[in-house]
Amino acid sequence: MTETMKRIALAERPKGAPSLNNFRLEQIPMPQPGDDEVLVRVLYLSLDPYMRGRMDDAKSYAAPVEIGATMEGGCVAEVIASNSDRLKPGDIVNGMFGWASHGVLPAKQLRKVDPEVAPVSTAVGVLGMPGFTGWLGLNEYGRPKAGETLVVGAATGAVGSMVGQLGKIYGLRVVGVAGGADKCAFAVNDLGFDACIDHRAAPDSATLREQLAAECPDGIDIYFENVGGKTLEAVLPQMNVAGRIPICGMIAWYDLGGLGLGGGDGKDQLPKAWRTILVRRLSVNGFIIMDHYDRFPDFLKEVGGYICDDRLHYREDIAEGLEAAPQAFLDMLKGGNFGKQLVKVGEL
Repeated sequence: MTETMKRIALAERPKGAPSLNNFRLEQIPMPQPGDDEVLVRVLYLSLDPYMRGRMDDAKSYAAPVEIGATMEGGCVAEVIASNSDRLKPGDIVNGMFGWASHGVLPAKQLRKVDPEVAPVSTAVGVLGMPGFTGWLGLNEYGRPKAGETLVVGAATGAVGSMVGQLGKIYGLRVVGVAGGADKCAFAVNDLGFDACIDHRAAPDSATLREQLAAECPDGIDIYFENVGGKTLEAVLPQMNVAGRIPICGMIAWYDLGGLGLGGGDGKDQLPKAWRTILVRRLSVNGFIIMDHYDRFPDFLKEVGGYICDDRLHYREDIAEGLEAAPQAFLDMLKGGNFGKQLVKVGEL
């Protein structure tokens, strides 16, 4: 076993859009496991939009990453040393080890992964937190009914692709919004969406609204919110009475810092949005997935079955090496990834 490990630390907080200067690759002493702890070798690191919020020193549902601390992130890893009777060397686990080559955590904070069920990378993707987020948000707050119309932002991402495919399984008309013609084609041809609109080809929210209206002739019953920005502006006027909006993320506004109030265009859209929520009697629910992990076994049972039956598909975008994580993260925030963004840190 080597005596050192690699990690990527937060070097400085971003001002606006993050850059490579915000990160620092470091070599530090290898940690040692204490009582009931395990030492692991990271195999895959998950890169997710929520990490952008952790870079800001702003009050939120979780504490920000401290300057000089390891960037936060979920991982799939192999146990290489254990002081717990729950796990042994060679076991594959899922846990929050961060942007690092190795890590130590208490065994009780880890979920054991069975590599015989699916590729281990899926434990931080379609069968992990992102997939669970899509399943929980749609079922708990979208409350889908067969025959309704569902619109999904960031439709080919890890969360959006789960939401859209579940919508089709549940009997809904599903319209995606994605960035680029190739992603839109993937949503329709591979994921089974009824239609997908390229938001990059729409110069403004009014154009996007017209395109959505053509694909949603009966209005929109559920909008799964991942992006904010002009997609939200295009969707809101077309929501049906008693429509539902699960709010999972708002990546278009993350670089505004803090809560991103005002939308970033100098115009206060809140009064118009608030009135729409009132007159359309909308249910708008923000949710944080860490509040719902008691439902995770139900998710695995249902979605695992769909994958085994080939009714649900997934795509992964894998960067090679821990050193590649910062650039892959920056690209992801701009929509440069295609599918669930992972970093392959080590070999199984």
